[in-house]
Amino acid sequence: MGDGNSNSRGITNSGTASANNSNEKPEWLQQYNLIGKIGEGTYGLVFLARTKSPTNRGRPIAIKKFKQSKDGDGVSPTAIREIMLLREISHENVVKLVNVHINHADMSLYLAFDYAEYDLYEIIRHHRDKVNHLINQYTVKSLLWQLLNGLNYLHSNWIIHRDLKPSNILVMGEGDEQGIVKIADFGLARIYQAPLKPLAENGVVVTIWYRAPELLLGAKHYTSAVDMWAVGCIFAELLTLKPLFQGAEAKSTQNPFQLDQLDKIFKILGHPTIEKWPTLANLPHWQSDTQHIQGRKYDNAGLNSVVPLSPKSPAYDLLSKMLEYDPRKRITAAQALEHEYFRIEPLPGRNALVPNQPGEKIVNYPTRP
Repeated sequence: MGDGNSNSRGITNSGTASANNSNEKPEWLQQYNLIGKIGEGTYGLVFLARTKSPTNRGRPIAIKKFKQSKDGDGVSPTAIREIMLLREISHENVVKLVNVHINHADMSLYLAFDYAEYDLYEIIRHHRDKVNHLINQYTVKSLLWQLLNGLNYLHSNWIIHRDLKPSNILVMGEGDEQGIVKIADFGLARIYQAPLKPLAENGVVVTIWYRAPELLLGAKHYTSAVDMWAVGCIFAELLTLKPLFQGAEAKSTQNPFQLDQLDKIFKILGHPTIEKWPTLANLPHWQSDTQHIQGRKYDNAGLNSVVPLSPKSPAYDLLSKMLEYDPRKRITAAQALEHEYFRIEPLPGRNALVPNQPGEKIVNYPTRP
């Protein structure tokens, strides 16, 4: 990562100023010690810092810096949306917005969050590439239960996340909240209580491997069921350590038809039918682009061909209900929390990282780079 100096440039008042010279730091930044850059995305950069205040000295904070809006005038709509939502919500399994800062020199915006040491992407990768064994049942169940608990809170407040994927599901490190899941990154989240216009007009959502079939087939109006499909994909990935539907993304036009992604889904779950999914006939791509799909015959390989679960097990039952084609029949977060899977041993716990089973060894996960 290098030293704090090199990585914290870009968060100071001037791009060339050294981060450690407090005279050149904006006033708000002087309450933090910057450690370095920990992430970068379409929205901007994330830095790790520690608070200097006597009450919380050394508390780790993630500072998310947003890029300027495309027009170069002021704050990006993504940032405003994220702030508006995060200021309204408070739940143990949703990331906590600690502060909002503005750099008046260039009107750049910074959000300060409680720092989480891990995310599901890194945890899955660690098991796949480093230790080469599956995640223990207790941890999978606890991660999933907490993710559903946070999602149920969001959905009951009419918020769809729309971008659930392993890298957006954080897990807290040492301290009071060790092993607690936090849903993060609300840049694509929307309130869906009374949409004045189709949600689809907000552009393409959800990283393609976790995108629900109704979105892939061009649905204009959709519901919180899109998040539950993504949770099903994440559940399968926690069990197998690899993405369930790893399609190649088409990028030819603004909203291209994602044939390869649908192909990956149909190969495992079988061909959707109007009988099982009556509103399928109304979806734009089903009518137009999928003539060659509708003509193809897919054998229903079934989830048990890729996920190591008995078809009679509660885990298999829950996963298949999350990956139900018809969004109106897909299990909700509230229903999933009541599922038998969470009532059998090992029971889920608040600390997902520390197994409560005697003899289970604790995995030392690498912290986020």
